Amino acid sequence: MRRSERDEAFTEYVVARRAHLRRTAYLICGDWHAAEDLVQTALTRLYTAWPRVSRRDAIEAYARRIIVRAHVDEGRRPWRRETPGVDGFDQAADERVEYGERDALVRALATLPLQQRRAVVLRHWYGLSVRETAADLACSEGTVKSHTARGMAALRSMLSTDQPSELRGSR
Repeated sequence: MRRSERDEAFTEYVVARRAHLRRTAYLICGDWHAAEDLVQTALTRLYTAWPRVSRRDAIEAYARRIIVRAHVDEGRRPWRRETPGVDGFDQAADERVEYGERDALVRALATLPLQQRRAVVLRHWYGLSVRETAADLACSEGTVKSHTARGMAALRSMLSTDQPSELRGSR
């Protein structure tokens, strides 16, 4: 494949799938700005692997895996654990805006522990198998099953009709 053909094919993919990748990244990390960074990292890495990945028709899985692993890598960086401001001051404004059940689900997802959120999003939002999810998360299938089960139980509890309206969303 010539370089111009490669660039054209990659550009077509980016134009068609960038919004989808951004939503995936947002569901994984819960922050639109961080999602943009993850997508940019994923696209950079995907471009370097494009000839190999595009021949195997594994583009979506590869891009998704890059997003998940880049998020794991970012979480390990020491500066990510720092918090701005002084305790009790400079707190971020609560950006909870009621948009119905989907908004309530996204907010409930954001409260799950990181591994549970990743497993639930990949298994139930994107419909991946246990094996595909385990490959994306670089863990065992048993770990995926336990994180998914715990995450789904927590979501059911948070989204039940007995919960306060700030978690359920308005109807």
